[in-house]
Amino acid sequence: MADDLSLAFGALADPTRRDMLMRLADGDATVTSLAERYDVTLQAVSKHVRVLENAGLVTKTAEAQRRLVHLEPAVLDLMAGWIRRYQREAEARDRRLDDVLAPM
Repeated sequence: MADDLSLAFGALADPTRRDMLMRLADGDATVTSLAERYDVTLQAVSKHVRVLENAGLVTKTAEAQRRLVHLEPAVLDLMAGWIRRYQREAEARDRRLDDVLAPM
């Protein structure tokens, strides 16, 4: 089974799903309201939401008669931490190279 980071990065490989997350950062939404932004079927939007849900990026909750989609920031924090780690390593490598090249 794929690890959490692989699932999350895989889910965010699609621009529609990235856009959905940006929309959900503003607040919860129904699948129907999410679908209004896209020129695809409600079924296609539901599949996108399911991929995000399987990656742990969103959850669905019942509120009265509606099912709300909610952004779950914990996986985004995990992804950001992974990126920051490699960013720090790359920056350190660049500083070492600058130190070597500076006397030239």
